[in-house]
Amino acid sequence: MEYKRDNFMISDDPLRLDIEAVCGFLTRAYWADKRPREVIEKSIQHSLNFGVYDGERQVGFARVVTDRATFAYLCDVFIHEAYRGQALGKWLMECILSHPALTGLRRWSLATRDAHGLYKQFGFTELSDPSKWMEKFDPSK
Repeated sequence: MEYKRDNFMISDDPLRLDIEAVCGFLTRAYWADKRPREVIEKSIQHSLNFGVYDGERQVGFARVVTDRATFAYLCDVFIHEAYRGQALGKWLMECILSHPALTGLRRWSLATRDAHGLYKQFGFTELSDPSKWMEKFDPSK
């Protein structure tokens, strides 16, 4: 799928991804700054990925881990610092949530330290019953 707005495009085509740019984004992200390149590449291989492009230059990224039937986990959402403030994050969310492979899912999840305002605009809330959720987390990875 491709979505176009002005000079920008969002695409789910994995062949368009600029892995160097994605790795560069993630080295500046608090949640992935220590993630090795080989882990980033493997995570991309096993996800539905969305690249944001200004012409040919990749300026944003997000990936969705999903079974494409009931559940999706949104992660690694990033807009290059020089492109923030142009509503590209909102547009990226609109494109992700309307993607044909992701419509009709029962549950979406994500984790964020500081972007609650963005995600609340799209219906995300705190966990309705946190006592049902568990995690196994290794902060060294």
